[in-house]
Amino acid sequence: MTDLTHFLGGQMVAGTSGRFDDVFNPATGEVQYKCPMASVAETNAAIEQAAAAQVAWGATNPQKRARVMMAMVGLMNRDMDKLAEALSREHGKTIPDAKGDLQRGLEVIEYCIGAPQMLKGEFTDSAGPGIDMYSMRQPLGVVGSIMPFNFPAMMPLWHVGPALACGNAVVLKPSERDPSVPLMLAELFVEAGLPAGVFQVVNGDKEAVDTILDSDIIQGVSFVGSTPIAQYIYARATANGKRAQCFGGAKNHMIVMPDADMDQAADALVGASFGAAGERCMAISVAVPVGEDTADRLIEALVPRMEKLKVGPYTAGDDVDMGPVVTGAAKQRILGLINSGVEQGAELVVDNRNFSLQGYEDGFFVGPHLFDKVTPDMDIYKQEIFGPVLSTVRAGSYEEAIGLAMDHEYGNGTAIFTRDGDTARDFANRINIGMVGINVPIPVPLAYHTFGGWKKSMFGDLNQHGPDSFKFYTRTKTVTSRWPSGIKEGGEFNFKAMD
Repeated sequence: MTDLTHFLGGQMVAGTSGRFDDVFNPATGEVQYKCPMASVAETNAAIEQAAAAQVAWGATNPQKRARVMMAMVGLMNRDMDKLAEALSREHGKTIPDAKGDLQRGLEVIEYCIGAPQMLKGEFTDSAGPGIDMYSMRQPLGVVGSIMPFNFPAMMPLWHVGPALACGNAVVLKPSERDPSVPLMLAELFVEAGLPAGVFQVVNGDKEAVDTILDSDIIQGVSFVGSTPIAQYIYARATANGKRAQCFGGAKNHMIVMPDADMDQAADALVGASFGAAGERCMAISVAVPVGEDTADRLIEALVPRMEKLKVGPYTAGDDVDMGPVVTGAAKQRILGLINSGVEQGAELVVDNRNFSLQGYEDGFFVGPHLFDKVTPDMDIYKQEIFGPVLSTVRAGSYEEAIGLAMDHEYGNGTAIFTRDGDTARDFANRINIGMVGINVPIPVPLAYHTFGGWKKSMFGDLNQHGPDSFKFYTRTKTVTSRWPSGIKEGGEFNFKAMD
């Protein structure tokens, strides 16, 4: 068995802490790698090395930094199949889904090619007699990025790309569940022309995370994961004087109005609920049909579609709809929540609790599940399940349906399916949720817009990718300049008005 490494100073470096964590093949349940867990000393050394490398990188003009992004796009497209296979082998998602993971990350790198435009400052001439003012966007310095397991390519690229394009050095702590693709991406960045040490990958656990949060060198931290950890990281990072953006959990509602195209709504729900085995923060986990007839028609349309879903390993072909969840612990947590739903009185319409895949009995497979008549007091409604489970909450009216989404503590994404423009417009305007879909089940914005939720789905004031990312990873410096001819005659000691 091969041990994985860190990526430091432009090369793979073996861990020295003596601590390792298992990286599983989710389809078989077998351990395929040992991932090193960095010590405090290793993490601090990586941060110091990044700080030394950042000085020259930050002084490099934005156009040259953009050319590295341009080269990275070509390299990722060249190695797309290899990256996707590595991602699927560790995460479990299908090859088409893995390529989608890579593609959405790649689109942010494409956006970062426009860094020179995004980093332009402002200029005011003649703000006063002989006085000009101008602003500059300058990098923070060294930033930390703590990323989740569910998108091991997309999420790091969403953060690392803009941070590097702005002139920062990055210390990435990827998920220990599937760290190979981040290590491969780091190698590609160096091949693309990024100087050694500017992008460091440190594998680890809480020890490495806390070292990043407490470091005096790290100036900003980005995080994606569960809400409790997002709150912890935001509180600790900001207490240490760092800029922080921390993205947490979700419970995304999709409202189905009586006038909706039911086939379209059912197709959308199946894809949005069970794609990637439900392990994504933008998954639709709650369907809210308005009216009993709408609910009955929706359930009737969902069941045969769910029965046709093909569950299997990524090696079974591109027609596999969903693979396993990431670990055995994740599988047991999902099944525990499903059992709680049954115990608390929800109707389990599609029950795959005994699902087993022949030849892969030790894999972490969970079949698709559909609940009906779920109520807001149930655990399956309140908690983010992060698995292939769709809950149906029947609403008596549009106002009741929109109230369910607005009252939930999470505010990541939501959608409505309707043919009525007035209803759609009212929903988009009133809903207190960060990303909204109208007849679109997973409203993930493209790279040139920003991605982020509200309420307990996001801590901080600037979102991921798009213009917000360039604001997050830079500081604004404003210069007031004057060159009066009389300055040589002596200094002035009073503060004069600009008249």
